[in-house]
Amino acid sequence: MNFLRGVMGGQSSGPQPSGAETIQKLCDRVASSTLLDDRRDAVRALKSLSKKYRLEVGVQAMPHLIHVLQTDRSDSEIIGYALDTLYNIISNDLEEEEQEENSQKQTEDLGSQFTELFIKQQDNITLLLTYLEEFDFHVRWPGVKLLTVLLKQQGPQVQQIILVSPMGVSRLMDLLADSREVIRNDGVLLLQQLTKSNAAIQKIVAFENAFERLLDIITEEGNSDGGIVVEDCLLLLQNLLKNNNSNQNFFKEGSYIQRMKPWFEVGDDNAGWSAQKVTNLHLMLQLVRVLVSPTNPPGATSSCQRAMFHCGLLQQLCTILMATGVPADILTETINTVSEVIRGCQMNQDYFASVNAPSNPPRPAIVVLLMSMVNERQPFVLRCAVLYCFQCFLYKNEKGQGEIVSTLLPSTIDATGNSVSAGQLLCGGLFSTDSLSNWCAAVALAHALQENATLKEQLLRVQLATSIGNPPVSLLQQCTNILSQGDKIDRRGSKVQTRVGLLMLLCTWLSNCPIAVTHFLHNSANVPFLTGQIAENLGEEEHLVQGLCALLLGISIYYNDNSLENYKKEKLKQLIEKRIGKENFVEKLGFISKHEFYSRAAQKPQPSFSSPDHMMFDHEFTKLVKELEGIITKAVYKSSEEDKQEEEVKKSLEQHDNIVTRYKSIIRVQDQELEELKKQVESIKVQNEQLQTTVTQQMSQIQQHKDQYNLLKVQLGKDNQHHSSHGDVAQMNGVQPEEISKLQGEIEEWKHKLELLQEQLKERDSLIETLKLSPAAGGTTTEQSSQTNKPSGPEVDTELYKEVETLRAQTQSQSTDIIKLQSEKQELLQKLSVTPVPVSGDNGTIMVAKTADLERRLSALLQENKELKNEIAAHGDEKASLKQQLDSSNSTVAILQNEKSKLQKEVAESKKEQDDLLVLLADQDQKIIALKDKLKELGESVEDDDELESGDQGEEDEGEDEEDDEEDN
Repeated sequence: MNFLRGVMGGQSSGPQPSGAETIQKLCDRVASSTLLDDRRDAVRALKSLSKKYRLEVGVQAMPHLIHVLQTDRSDSEIIGYALDTLYNIISNDLEEEEQEENSQKQTEDLGSQFTELFIKQQDNITLLLTYLEEFDFHVRWPGVKLLTVLLKQQGPQVQQIILVSPMGVSRLMDLLADSREVIRNDGVLLLQQLTKSNAAIQKIVAFENAFERLLDIITEEGNSDGGIVVEDCLLLLQNLLKNNNSNQNFFKEGSYIQRMKPWFEVGDDNAGWSAQKVTNLHLMLQLVRVLVSPTNPPGATSSCQRAMFHCGLLQQLCTILMATGVPADILTETINTVSEVIRGCQMNQDYFASVNAPSNPPRPAIVVLLMSMVNERQPFVLRCAVLYCFQCFLYKNEKGQGEIVSTLLPSTIDATGNSVSAGQLLCGGLFSTDSLSNWCAAVALAHALQENATLKEQLLRVQLATSIGNPPVSLLQQCTNILSQGDKIDRRGSKVQTRVGLLMLLCTWLSNCPIAVTHFLHNSANVPFLTGQIAENLGEEEHLVQGLCALLLGISIYYNDNSLENYKKEKLKQLIEKRIGKENFVEKLGFISKHEFYSRAAQKPQPSFSSPDHMMFDHEFTKLVKELEGIITKAVYKSSEEDKQEEEVKKSLEQHDNIVTRYKSIIRVQDQELEELKKQVESIKVQNEQLQTTVTQQMSQIQQHKDQYNLLKVQLGKDNQHHSSHGDVAQMNGVQPEEISKLQGEIEEWKHKLELLQEQLKERDSLIETLKLSPAAGGTTTEQSSQTNKPSGPEVDTELYKEVETLRAQTQSQSTDIIKLQSEKQELLQKLSVTPVPVSGDNGTIMVAKTADLERRLSALLQENKELKNEIAAHGDEKASLKQQLDSSNSTVAILQNEKSKLQKEVAESKKEQDDLLVLLADQDQKIIALKDKLKELGESVEDDDELESGDQGEEDEGEDEEDDEEDN
């Protein structure tokens, strides 16, 4: 600081040093001082002098300042001073007093020269980018400002250096995430300069998540109510999106259009809009227009239009459109925005047609806008915007065109007059005394007829009541009447403008509509008026009218169907040659395309004019002129013979076109049928494959069941051999054994058992008789006992015979018989135990032994009986189980055989259908070949579709292979 005081203060007695000398000393100090403090003080002094002595500091100190940036990076304070000094040197933002001393041009040259000097070494920009990574406020903020001013001075060169610098753009994107608003806001300004007219950098910035960050900043700042930061973010978004299809698609795919809807949520109280809010909303509307601009690719525009409808953005814009208290410039820009959002999009156009203004009674928005367009008290730019909106509503919208024209037709006009229709407003504007209303209404009505021959014919039915007592005249006649009156009617504005508008309407109406041409020529005054206008040598301001009259007369010749004897093509051309001259006619026709207003209108669809007097041509009409000018010139120069030949050629071409169109429609239908047949064949193939798979699976299942069946049959045969006493089971081809054979076998088995039992009973009876005959002491008792026992044998025999009879009917009675035998045994045992038998010696011992033997035999008999019963029950269960398995197997076999027969039948039907389809396809191919030959004979270029034939042949071969496979199976 002592050094600075010495340099700047000097001594009172000596002469004061000049600014250049002081700057030189400070530069020497920066270069030679070894102390960091001295260098820092010197750089601070240079900073303070850099605004007043900008040239001197720039010339002498810039190399030293760059050296400081390279060597003193560790000290943030000196780096900040150096960056601020460089900013002051390069920036052209001078104070007012300095601007008075220096001219603006010299100032701009100075900043540009210093910028070139700084960026001459590309390492300086790279060094500056590294300082932008520093978090220190005193380094980062001056670095942002310096890079911004460098981009302002030499944008393309600096952009190229940053683009090739590693992570250059990514470093700058980090500025948007800085928590310090000053740096963040200046970072937005830096990115504005960086993204100007550089698509590569725009793409990098967009893919560095710029859209998300900028939209977050706008939301944080309050959307349209925010400050200048919102304005800067919107300008940056415009830079990124305008004329950049890649970024526009990325913006749409990222669902960022949906985040724009809250921008336009304007409250009911629209009073007191601030200037900043108007600016912000204006930029927001412009951003919407960037996404749906007519200059964008049609596909991208239509996708954005649909997205705006689905997210409710279009509805929000229509709300602003119908709101009250909205500033005029915002309303105008909103109308232009809505125009481009609905242009060429049927869905949006239909919605716009349904919008009603909040009035009593409600009126369609289109009617309200047309009322503004034909009202001469409305601002000029607003009327132009309404016209553009109406044009966009009718663009490629045949439904809307029909609705507008229908309001003019007699059957749809409201006789009560309670409501005003669009057609009435257009007619009112067309015949008013305001020339601008005449022009706007004529252009609007021409757009309602654009490329729609049906509506052109329907509009011929419109009748107008001119005055009380006079018959009505057609709309076409009224237009020609006003055109012929010309200067006789007192109008406000340009009189040429009214005639230009009417001539454009008539040219559009008559083009490609021979019926309208006939109606026009039917009025005998029209052709003389046109020839008179063209033949006169008028002033330069009338050249435009003469050119349009020549165009209208040329349309009347070219689209003439020769239905009027006096106004055939040849007679009209003779009239031109006699009264005007062909060369003069063509020269007057060329006045249109040579006019500067024509060139301006041809540039873009939106009507934008500096003043109402310049409003002469419509964009769509310029396309019509470009299309017809050469055709009319050729038509005028052709001779009658050439006309006849041309008529013949045209008729033949029309016939050929009709034939070709008919054949094309037939071919189109046949192609559709072929496609359907191909799809059916494919589906049948798939079904066939599925059926083949099902048949294969069923065959495998049938084979498995056959194997199981054979195995069961073998097992059943073994069981029958093992248990032959139970009867033979007769089986043949899966037929079950007969029930009668089983019962007979069981009866034989029980008979054998009965015989065994009878033998045993006989032995028992003989034993009892032996006991009776033996000597005993109690004879009476013995006699009673013998008498009691005598009937035992016959009773048992009778019961056993009954048992046999019962077993023949029902095998389950065995258990009852066994119980009876047991009871008889118990009775015998009781009798033996009760009867006193006198035993003595050996006879008693023998008696006891015989009794014990008898009891053992009876027990053995009972045990054997019981085992036989159990064995019979087990065999019965086993036989029932085998019977059930056989029943199930046979039913499964029958079902599978039935399904197999059905599948075979379906496969046969499918093959038959395939054969029919192949025959049909062959017939279709022959027809197509015949049609192609006819088209070739007619001169149409037809491509041979060999692939289709080869594909059909392949399908036939495949069908034959599948048929062979089925026969093999």
